[in-house]
Amino acid sequence: MNNRQNHAKVGETQGAIVETAVARAWLLAERLDTRSLERAAVLGTTPLAVRLPKNGIAVLFRYGVVVLFNTDPSVEAEFLAQLTPLLTDPLAKRENDFVRLRVDPGADEQVDAQGVIVVHEIGIERLQALAIVLAKSLVLSHYELRLAAVFDRIDPLASGLARRGRSIARSAALTRQIGKVLLIQHRMVGRAEVSEKPELLWEHPELERFYTRLAEEYELRERDHALDRKLDVISRTVESLLSLVQSNSNLRVEWYIVALIVVELILSIFTPSRWW
Repeated sequence: MNNRQNHAKVGETQGAIVETAVARAWLLAERLDTRSLERAAVLGTTPLAVRLPKNGIAVLFRYGVVVLFNTDPSVEAEFLAQLTPLLTDPLAKRENDFVRLRVDPGADEQVDAQGVIVVHEIGIERLQALAIVLAKSLVLSHYELRLAAVFDRIDPLASGLARRGRSIARSAALTRQIGKVLLIQHRMVGRAEVSEKPELLWEHPELERFYTRLAEEYELRERDHALDRKLDVISRTVESLLSLVQSNSNLRVEWYIVALIVVELILSIFTPSRWW
């Protein structure tokens, strides 16, 4: 999509009126250090919003997401490249999503049938609220894909247990899966805070209705709960498989000990005693 085709110009201060605009969210890494950017042309701090040197606005999140408003492709690529040194655990493949905005002071703020977000006016706080929703939605999409991959790895293990009555998995592999599940939980709850009310709404309660409608449109709460259930299922499944593997391992060790005792008894019986 070429942003030059839009009539919008979102690089203005609060209250600027635009006709159309484009917002694009990028998930770049597990962590983004935003402290060095706080010296730029800051428009807002919760979350951090900065004006780009040429055109557009960027809203940045410490959990690795950047949302850009009406930025030309060349400016967007240049800005993302500048963020590379600030990334921790960058993704091998960056994920992104975009949405169109339309300003209509007389219309109800909503997402229309074409997926365009209709707003009364575009101020920096509204852009921040929209950016929060887009960022959380992108993080949810990322972890939905990661959990689907974990399910694909665990399904053969559970199927093997159902068919053969035993697991072929190794304890080290299962422990790694538990670690991945715990890491996802930590990043979703401790960093992205998907289910938490944004700090922005405490400072600007007039945006709560706007934020709530967008959150409902993107099904943030429902998707977050679905991920929680999947995480719980995966965690309990892996822990059960790990318990079985460890039980089987302990049983084998016990049999080895019994076998050694038996061998020692046999040797003591059939080995002739020496008299000196």
